[in-house]
Amino acid sequence: MTLLTPLLHVIGMSNDLVNVSLIYLFPILVSAVFWGLGPAIYAASLSVLMFDFFFVPPNLSFTVADLRYIFSFGVYLAVAVLTATLSSRLRQQLEMVRQREATTNSLYALSRQMTAVTDLDTLLNHIANQVSHTLGTEAAVYLPDAHGELTITTSAEDHVTASWGEEESEIAIAKWVYRTGETAGRGSSSLRESSGLYVPLRTENQIHGVLAVRMETGDVQEQREQLQLLEACGGLAASAIARVKLAEEARLAQLTAESERIRTALLDSVSHELRTPLTAIIGSATGLIENDAIFTPEDRKELTGNIRDGAMRMNRLVTNLLGMVKLESGMLQLRRKWCDVGDMISVVLVQVREFSKHRTIRVDLPEQPSFICGDEILLEQVLVNVVSNAIKYSPDYSEIVITVTVDENNAKLTIVVADAGIGIPDIDRERIFEKFYRSESSRHVTGTGLGLAICKGIVEVHGGTIGTEPNPGGGTRVSICLPMEVPDALFPYMEQGEVE
Repeated sequence: MTLLTPLLHVIGMSNDLVNVSLIYLFPILVSAVFWGLGPAIYAASLSVLMFDFFFVPPNLSFTVADLRYIFSFGVYLAVAVLTATLSSRLRQQLEMVRQREATTNSLYALSRQMTAVTDLDTLLNHIANQVSHTLGTEAAVYLPDAHGELTITTSAEDHVTASWGEEESEIAIAKWVYRTGETAGRGSSSLRESSGLYVPLRTENQIHGVLAVRMETGDVQEQREQLQLLEACGGLAASAIARVKLAEEARLAQLTAESERIRTALLDSVSHELRTPLTAIIGSATGLIENDAIFTPEDRKELTGNIRDGAMRMNRLVTNLLGMVKLESGMLQLRRKWCDVGDMISVVLVQVREFSKHRTIRVDLPEQPSFICGDEILLEQVLVNVVSNAIKYSPDYSEIVITVTVDENNAKLTIVVADAGIGIPDIDRERIFEKFYRSESSRHVTGTGLGLAICKGIVEVHGGTIGTEPNPGGGTRVSICLPMEVPDALFPYMEQGEVE
């Protein structure tokens, strides 16, 4: 305004009092917009005095020749004050809109973080840090421990003095808020002398904890705004904590149900599988003990054969159970060596010979001997399980074909076991490798549902794959693809082998 007065004289507008009075409104508006109502009123008063002194006759004097100017000064001052008031209100509303926008952005950022987080500790850290960043002060979250005692769980990491909230007085206020469910601290209606503000993390019917911030401002309006923002953050935080807790409870319930299902399936399968061979062993042994004199050598041979077959069947069951335990616990250890595939198949045929009666097993091998690097015992167990399944699910006098092919370019060896059995429905092709799963079409045949699951685990440990497909002539083809070279370790299993 000091510069504006001589400028108006220079450009020759000193006699145009109407325009001069209008131009003098600009400094008032600028003061209202940038500095508020008080500076604007000061600028309005100063503009009236300078307008009277420099422009109203007599010039360079505060006296006026025409008393009507006094009324004009009053109207001008009123218009200037009113204009300044409106400009100041617009400025305040703009600041309020900006603050609400910042609050909305903070709540949106907090909600996005909480939606993406599933771990409770990480969620609490996000809550504390986001609230601390939004309010520009320290924040802390209190949750009950395993004994139901409220303790500080996390605090904001953005501040050097992040230990706020750990004092006994602060914890005591947090416990009171948790117990009563009421907001307390500076800016609230309870415990106003506290240095912090505490809000309960409440959902519909439960209080999960307490969110607290250190309140440093003494302005009542600012305290009210921070209280509203903190309550909004507390509502989001409570919903997120409830969601994570419910998800954890659902996961535990699912694990419990799955464990119970597996336990029930295991007991049912094992008891059923053990009952048949045990009955044969007990019956044959009892007959030999009590009626040995009446049996011919052929009868004794048949009874001892029944005992051996029952024992071998029980041994296969126990071997499968132990193999599954080792696979799931990561205790399976490989003793890799170069294995002749033809020799392995010969050993497998000897093991399944006793229960492959009325079946023909044909083996097609490459002209040159084929070798793979793997654990011979485990691979034989895989082939025994696959060939045994082919025998169980194929009719009498059918043919089972074992084909070995070598892909030199990709260093892969594939063993295919094809039968002419009942086949596997398309819907069950992937699930048959799950523990204890058995297709509805195979319920009439005894089994535990562990054999193929163990085969899949052993083959994958060797870096290979196993799958099934329909046999063109009817039945099923099980394909086992193994690397012919030593693969990189894909699983955390030891390579040195077990100590016998």
